[in-house]
Amino acid sequence: MRHLVIWFLVATSAAADFERDIRPLLQEHCVECHGPRKQKGGLRLDAKPFAFKGGTDGSAIVAGRPSQSLLYQRISSRDDDERMPPHGPGLTPTQIAAVGSWIESGAIWPENDADRAAAVDPRRRHWSVQPLKPVPTLASSLGLTPQQLSVDAFISAKLQEHHLVPAPEADRRTLIRRLSFDLHGLPPSPERVAQFLQDPRPDAWELLVDEFLASPHYGERWARHWLDIAHYADTHGFERDQLRPNAWRYRDYVIDSLNADKPYDQFIREQIAGDVLAPTDPKCVIATGFLAAGPWDFVGQVETRSEMLRRAARAGDLDDMVTQVITATMGLTINCARCHDHKLDPITQAEYYSLWAVFAGVKRGDREVDPAETRRLTETKRTLNEDLTRKRALITKLAGEGVQIAKLIPDESGIDLRDGSVTKKKSGYHKDLTPNHKVSVPAIAAFQAVFVPDGPAPIPKTNGHFWDAIANRPLNGQKSTRLGDTDYAGAGHSMLAMHANSGLTLDLPILREQFGLKAMRLTGHLGFGASPEAASSLADFTVLVDGEVKFQRLKLRKDENALLDVPVPENARSLTLITTDGGDGLNSDLLFLGDPKLVAASGQTHPSPADSALLSQLRTESQQIEAQLTSQPEPPKVYAIVPGGETPVVKVLRRGNPEDEAEQVSPGAFAWAGHATASFGDPSTPESQRRLALARWITHPDNPLTARVIVNRLWHHHFGQGLVNTPSDFGIGGDQPSHPDLLDFLARDLIGGGWSLMRIHRQILTSQTYRQSSGGSNPTDTANRLLSRQNPRRIDAESLRDAVLLVSGNLNSERGGPGFKDFNYTEAYAPVYDYITPDQPGLWKRSIYRFVVRTTPHRFMTTLDCPDPANLTPARNQTTTALQALTLSNNGFMLRQAKSLASRIERETPQLPARIDRAFQLCFQRPPSPAERQAAQILVLEQGLFPLCRMLLNANEFVYLD
Repeated sequence: MRHLVIWFLVATSAAADFERDIRPLLQEHCVECHGPRKQKGGLRLDAKPFAFKGGTDGSAIVAGRPSQSLLYQRISSRDDDERMPPHGPGLTPTQIAAVGSWIESGAIWPENDADRAAAVDPRRRHWSVQPLKPVPTLASSLGLTPQQLSVDAFISAKLQEHHLVPAPEADRRTLIRRLSFDLHGLPPSPERVAQFLQDPRPDAWELLVDEFLASPHYGERWARHWLDIAHYADTHGFERDQLRPNAWRYRDYVIDSLNADKPYDQFIREQIAGDVLAPTDPKCVIATGFLAAGPWDFVGQVETRSEMLRRAARAGDLDDMVTQVITATMGLTINCARCHDHKLDPITQAEYYSLWAVFAGVKRGDREVDPAETRRLTETKRTLNEDLTRKRALITKLAGEGVQIAKLIPDESGIDLRDGSVTKKKSGYHKDLTPNHKVSVPAIAAFQAVFVPDGPAPIPKTNGHFWDAIANRPLNGQKSTRLGDTDYAGAGHSMLAMHANSGLTLDLPILREQFGLKAMRLTGHLGFGASPEAASSLADFTVLVDGEVKFQRLKLRKDENALLDVPVPENARSLTLITTDGGDGLNSDLLFLGDPKLVAASGQTHPSPADSALLSQLRTESQQIEAQLTSQPEPPKVYAIVPGGETPVVKVLRRGNPEDEAEQVSPGAFAWAGHATASFGDPSTPESQRRLALARWITHPDNPLTARVIVNRLWHHHFGQGLVNTPSDFGIGGDQPSHPDLLDFLARDLIGGGWSLMRIHRQILTSQTYRQSSGGSNPTDTANRLLSRQNPRRIDAESLRDAVLLVSGNLNSERGGPGFKDFNYTEAYAPVYDYITPDQPGLWKRSIYRFVVRTTPHRFMTTLDCPDPANLTPARNQTTTALQALTLSNNGFMLRQAKSLASRIERETPQLPARIDRAFQLCFQRPPSPAERQAAQILVLEQGLFPLCRMLLNANEFVYLD
């Protein structure tokens, strides 16, 4: 009855007046929860633009349709859980009728000043999204010509404004040490310091800057800063934390690009869409490793059988890609819009998911770097394998040695048998299954098929992983290739390793034709492929001939093995080997067959003298081919993004929940950014064109954020703090620039100079501001934001490690290649990484080449504030703890290098006073003072050179830059 009364009032009363009846009502009853300070349900009712936009549940006001307007539905609801306002008696029937009448009559909302102000998002007036100021404007603000603009002009103006004076220039020894660590991450040699100290040329400093920028050490140093932003590592992370053996090529791409001074806009475009811009250029394909550099949930995206968990993991994957790209290049906290419109910056939730749509068509995995090279290598291997197969077949016919089954199957051939089905591995994860089909093994003529035959054959049910063929090579981790007294990974033996719940079938007519065998016997040594420390498991093994069980061993234990001798009749057509998990789950353990062979049932033949000579020749030629095959390199791959078929539809996820989809979105970016169109197509646009459009949108010269963000990052690493002190947050929640015009000047100079980063380095490094001394402080600018002096800084973990290796004489200067592994690796479901004290030259390369593990951080490096690679790190923490002092004093690495430093000095310098001078020169790039020399001489005479070296490597002067 109540609703009938309300509708009667709506239908019969005169249209409500908004200013008289509706605005006061909204102010009194609604704005407290739906106003500028609080927006429950994402709804604001304090201003016209917000009210008609609606909230997370839909449209609050639909003009002319009260029944479809959530505002009217809620205020008129009889359900206490639905009714608004939620507290108190609710609106009166007259008030409800007035709202309904107003909406029915068209919801006319006359605009006042507040409404008009709300129509213009104040966040769009934020300094960082405004166009870069023109150079003439910047110059006129200082009363200078554009040609007179420089870093020092802007800094000096601010200092004068605040009545501050700059610090004097630092001495040359301090300057070269500062420059060397900034550009190379290494101390300068004593010899180079001496040359600079004696250089009388007026432009000696500028020439030194150019020299240091031209060194390959520059790329090694500055790549570390970029890889921090990309949260690069060499393992996946999460609970499985598996290896990424091909990720290093992206790291080397970054180093090479920086050393070549590749234009920054090109550098960015290649990392987002290099495989689209230049699909035949290996470097551009490798560049897309940027998008895959972050952590990846193998369990959530591959192993789980839960579609809900798979969707959640994929959502995290796409969020990581979007966040990394936008944060690294534009300095915006885009991930805040995953669950709702950004609370601070003008980024809507729909725009966030439009960026999802850009990457929805790619996944992470290993991909070919150079398809042409891959085809060449594949063809070479195919030709060699065919030749080897023919020779082995002749050897078998002449000598009756039998067919070595393991050698018929190439390592890592990628065939996966599950539930009587066959699939191929591709790009680091398993693709869809192909049921009950013969699948040819590439380049293996003698082994034509791996399949589970159709029909009612009593083959055990399988549901497991994959099989490997292992010939004459050891396994790592918790695997043992020894069965009984024989190591089947040794020369003269072969081994077939079968994972849990897998099977393979040999096509016997083809083998007979090629190898001349008729009646045969299957022989071999069966055993468990687990080392003693591996977890206990049981396994079943079954041999079937034409689908009939001929051999079966059930519940095989880890400490058991058995000999195979199974007859295979002359007319048999198939031989099937099946491994199942014994009912207990085999996990990743293996069942091994040592020397599995098919031999002639009548035993070995006795060749004639002529055949013996031919056999000898064939064996020699076979060994030569095997050596050629072994020496063939694998096709180069990189861990990067892998385009994957049809691009899925992307929808907004309410509150970021993958199970609660809303409206569909098209690929795009931020509509408010006016420098270029933010629409990258529609749902039918190919994923490659989406990424290319985003790459061009980010690097458009009129995009004000891209250039500002990168020049600020450079400034940050030269001064220890940026002009904007939040390097990856240029939004409203970030810091205000201390020198906004200087930031724009550097950004303009970057773009006008062809996006050359080295050009900006020169601008900064040749300034008087950079060359100031770091002494003293000013009470009116304690944080030194106005830069009246240089900032003293502690060198980072990688630079400290590299510096220690350099002065000790142990630094391995070899560049590039796979990362060195300073740990013992144990293969397991969750691999074990046990760090060791590096004691060989291969482990003394620069830290940029270290194999970085996500879930097991290096204790020495982490103690010195090396960041967690699971997170984007625009600026590293700088802490001072007792643990750091203890680590530098007592860590095994530091002690070993201190001893190496002492040995180096003893080799290079025969006399004691000169040895002390040499130690100070290597560590501090200066001679000792008389007092230091006297104290050091007493210490060395009493305890030797090692304690002195240990002390110098722990000194503040070694660890800090002035």
